[in-house]
Amino acid sequence: MKAYLVSLAVGLLVGLIYSVLNVKSPAPPTIALVGLFGMLAGERLIPLIRALLA
Repeated sequence: MKAYLVSLAVGLLVGLIYSVLNVKSPAPPTIALVGLFGMLAGERLIPLIRALLA
């Protein structure tokens, strides 16, 4: 649970900094979510392959 709160806090902080500096987010929300999904899938892929090979 702590990791989720830290992640949320850092995301909010970065969003506030972007707002104060009047900078647009580097990626549209949909593209960012697809990128996050890819990161999560890649993170799970190696353990899955190891389990299948074992």
